[in-house]
Amino acid sequence: MNILDKAISAFAPKAAANRMKARSEIARQQMLQEVFNQGYGDHGGSKRKKALKAWNPGIGDADSDIHQNLENLRPRARDLYMGGALSAGALKTMRTNIVGTGLKLKPAFDAEFLKLTDEQANKLKQQIEREFALWSESKDCDATGMHNFVELQQLAFLSWMMSGDVFALLPLIKRPHTVYDLRIKLVEADRCSTPKNSAQVLLDGNKIQSGVEVDKDGMVCAYHFSDRHPGASNYYSGANVMKWQRVELFGKKTGRRNVLHLMEAERPEQRRGVPVLAPVIEALKQLERYTEAELMAAVISGMFTVFIESEADPSDDILGVPLENPTGEPLPSSEEEIGLGNGAVQFLQPGEKANIANPGRPNAQFDPFVTSILRQVGAALELPYELLLKHFTASYSASRAALLEAWKMFRMRRSWLASDFCQPVYEDWFIEAVSKGRIDAPGIFDDPAIFKAYTKAEWHGPSQGLLDPVKEVNAAILKVNNGFSSRQRESAELNGSEYETNVKQLAYEQSIRQQNGIEHLAINKNGTPISDPSKGGDEDSEED
Repeated sequence: MNILDKAISAFAPKAAANRMKARSEIARQQMLQEVFNQGYGDHGGSKRKKALKAWNPGIGDADSDIHQNLENLRPRARDLYMGGALSAGALKTMRTNIVGTGLKLKPAFDAEFLKLTDEQANKLKQQIEREFALWSESKDCDATGMHNFVELQQLAFLSWMMSGDVFALLPLIKRPHTVYDLRIKLVEADRCSTPKNSAQVLLDGNKIQSGVEVDKDGMVCAYHFSDRHPGASNYYSGANVMKWQRVELFGKKTGRRNVLHLMEAERPEQRRGVPVLAPVIEALKQLERYTEAELMAAVISGMFTVFIESEADPSDDILGVPLENPTGEPLPSSEEEIGLGNGAVQFLQPGEKANIANPGRPNAQFDPFVTSILRQVGAALELPYELLLKHFTASYSASRAALLEAWKMFRMRRSWLASDFCQPVYEDWFIEAVSKGRIDAPGIFDDPAIFKAYTKAEWHGPSQGLLDPVKEVNAAILKVNNGFSSRQRESAELNGSEYETNVKQLAYEQSIRQQNGIEHLAINKNGTPISDPSKGGDEDSEED
């Protein structure tokens, strides 16, 4: 206490105490301010810097930040896909590289655990491939009868990217002239929604979030689907009231999965997916508007117009005699114009003058600006600029680096599609095939480990392609020779083929050559053919 504090304390102890309290509070606030200005408080978490002072986004859970905004995100993403060249190109590029001609089944059952001989394993592999092709290559696998399994993969993936998620129901529907009853029914994201006029919290404590029902532990237990799309033309007619059906995730009696939900989660407790274009919707829409404005300006600039100003009536000559075309037809009046393709000849009234507004098109800065924006869009979509626009003008190394970076994302999403869609469908089909006696798998229902061993599979999609086939094939040979890779893996990555099938085909082709008197083609170690093995090359060149 200073002298003034002591004097006040002697005559007004209460006032002195209030002064001390206020002084203590000021010191505490200064100390807290120093703490807040440390670490992130002096950087991204600062509330006193002008650049960040007005930036105070709200804090919300997945339901508030994502689910409540999906009704705006989905139609905007679809509109960009339907009317935007860049948006459609980006999604189709991902679909083509990730799914392409389809993810192909390669049975990889654990023969050692199942105690199968090589002969039994080979027989089972051929049996699985034959039976699965019978179901998957026909349109009987689709509940609508319109698509085969590869086409369903493409449709499911594209809908997943466009809408944020997609659902696949797995009903068993008997139809004449079909071997298997399993059907795949794809359901668009909008049809999974919370029923109208229903309580958000159910009687058993479950909660519905955007059509996804979760129990008290947060586990998904059911989905609610409307009987038609909310945007259907007859939705607002009032003739039929929309109804919802609750579909449990697993059947109570069999434990069979009824619904496959394809989505890419970004946050814990997130139950619905977000369109892949969501982070760049605004940028793509503004870029589309800018492109349309530049295009219209260029069109207007190309419509050259000639203005004719005259003291007399443009339909008369200097003698007052009407002018005529060489064809004998009179010239148009002053209010008419002569068409010149996209241009025109316009007569003006006496005293009128034409002011020409030059749009200055084409704009020299258009391409650099669009390129800069598309690089940012490509970064958000994990698509290099070269691949986004199919514009490879850089060096081989730069182009290959861009493709390798893109293929990291392609492989990741391909893995998701295989594990979330292809593998569950395959397992469900496998159960039906065994139940109908078309595949022999003893003990598959006795132990989950045996079931897993039988249904283990790999799903291979299209390869990434070769920029320089000679360099990349030689690199593959070096990897195999040094044990860094296998022939099976390199065959799949180079051209999407299967090594075992290639070897069998080569053996068949060689036998045909020998039957027709064509000798084996000798090859050097460097891969070049030798016309006469006795000339040039090493002694073991024939074997190489």
